[in-house]
Amino acid sequence: MSRYRPPRSAGTPLITPEGEARLRAELHELWHVKRPKVTQSVSEAAAQGDRSENAEYTYGKKMLREIDSRVRFLTKRLESLKVVSERPSDPNKVYFGAWVTLEDDEGEQSRYRIVGPDELDLKQNHISIDSPLARALVGKALDAEVLVHTPTGEKSWYVVEIEYP
Repeated sequence: MSRYRPPRSAGTPLITPEGEARLRAELHELWHVKRPKVTQSVSEAAAQGDRSENAEYTYGKKMLREIDSRVRFLTKRLESLKVVSERPSDPNKVYFGAWVTLEDDEGEQSRYRIVGPDELDLKQNHISIDSPLARALVGKALDAEVLVHTPTGEKSWYVVEIEYP
């Protein structure tokens, strides 16, 4: 049995200006702060002699590989992303970057922002444009009913408010 796994699709290449700033800050932190510190600790561990049984050296090399891998990913991803900073021509419909307030059949409200897959954060109520809910919401106007197939069955919501930052 092979360990090969096909690469994951990167998702929709859209991002908000805030999301791009976060990715660029992470790239800067990795390249200019963390990597030099790890490189220094690896060179100090290497100077101690036998590297075959040197845990600090082995761990440091592993950390360098992880940092370099993430730096390569962020660099390529930032090149391919399109920053969506302008508001849509029709602000009364749901599009990328919108804050959408939904109400279910029981009258309970929830608020989500539609963002790119690199910004997904459910704690901040950011949902990916590639998610089933966001795909169902895109293009809908106020008071529109949205039907989404969930693992527990079909669920419906109503668009109560649309806001663009």
